Amino acid sequence: MEKKRNYDAFWMPFTANRDFKANPRIINRAEGMYCYSDQGQQLLDATAGLWCVNAGHGRREIGDAMAKQVAELDYSSPFNFGHDIGFEFAERLVDFTPTGINKVFFTCSGSEAVESALKIALAYQQAKGNAGKYKLIGRELGYHGVNFGGISVGGLTPNRKGFGPLLPTDHLSHTLDIANNAFSKGLPEHGVDKAEQLEQLIQFHGADSVAAVIIEPIAGAGGVVLPPKGYLKRIREICTRHDVVLIFDEVITGWGRLGSPFASIEFDVTPDLITSAKGITSGVVPLGAVFAKDEIYQTVVNSAPEGAVELFHGYTYSAHPVACAAGLATLDIYQREGLLERGRGDIGQYFEQGLHSLKDIPSIVDIRNYGLIGAVQFAAPADGKPIGFDILKRCYDKGVMVRSMGNTIALSPPLIIEKEHIDIIVDTLGAVAKDIPA
Repeated sequence: MEKKRNYDAFWMPFTANRDFKANPRIINRAEGMYCYSDQGQQLLDATAGLWCVNAGHGRREIGDAMAKQVAELDYSSPFNFGHDIGFEFAERLVDFTPTGINKVFFTCSGSEAVESALKIALAYQQAKGNAGKYKLIGRELGYHGVNFGGISVGGLTPNRKGFGPLLPTDHLSHTLDIANNAFSKGLPEHGVDKAEQLEQLIQFHGADSVAAVIIEPIAGAGGVVLPPKGYLKRIREICTRHDVVLIFDEVITGWGRLGSPFASIEFDVTPDLITSAKGITSGVVPLGAVFAKDEIYQTVVNSAPEGAVELFHGYTYSAHPVACAAGLATLDIYQREGLLERGRGDIGQYFEQGLHSLKDIPSIVDIRNYGLIGAVQFAAPADGKPIGFDILKRCYDKGVMVRSMGNTIALSPPLIIEKEHIDIIVDTLGAVAKDIPA
């Protein structure tokens, strides 16, 4: 007799553990666009795992590259020692970054990339002689991981409360404006003026005290919140004027999600630092990175005495050789199959049309999209209890995996998606939505 699985030991992250363990949703296999449950159910992955499996599941060439690397060099310390594959991967990566951003600091995750970017920004200000610049500015509805720096600049209240004093931060207002921008296709028309709040915050705190601003070009976990047209350019102008480091958190928007390698390229706005993870290895193995402008690297490095450590920061698994092998194989797939550009082509347009075909369902109050990321927001129930998790369960039962955030369902399918997959997602979500009271 097969032994019954015990679910007690694993404390699951960002999960209603009691609810889950009462009725587990167990995924044991995945291939292409689909995952398969322990009950044999085929499930269309409409979220690329967790915004990360951009090349689709089960890419054998990534696994083969990792196996080859394990046999050759499984691990080497990144402190005072290097390995060829780490330098090779860094060189490949900066082929995709905006002009002038040519330095890579490796981490193990998006959360660590954010922590690293914040520390690099502070180190840069110190190296320039701006010792008083230590304050950070984030944005409401922003998600920047779960370490203390990330939750300090993050703007999701449940992630912040209950963890004691945080770093000295302030927050911009979010840009979600359903009253004026509901059912926008692409970037919303209204709201560029919201960027002026950054000028006000810097004036309030004093430009001599503000070190950095961090925002997601498109806020992911906060509900897929898009920047109004011109908003990001205005943020860039204000940061430049006041010598404030601008960090784009592109853990979600990087690696083809919007139809370009990075949102900064898609929107033609170059920050000083970019955080990356998730799609950098198509989610196969943990790896993150901070991409830095040359001037930031040179300022920090040249401020230290010759022979001294310039930045007292790093991780045991920075540039892990096996993760780098996975990353290189992932980049090969992206380039060979043209995946980084698909979101701006016919498939991105079809995705947009499909989502917006749900517009007239009474329970839906907004639909937002860009490239191959989208969100469908439902009316808040009268009892105040968010409905998104219930919709997630209903979609799962119908064979589609989605992401729920409050009353919003987020969609970020693998970049290999085809029209027939979009039809399944739209039809399933539409059928569930029609059963939801307006």
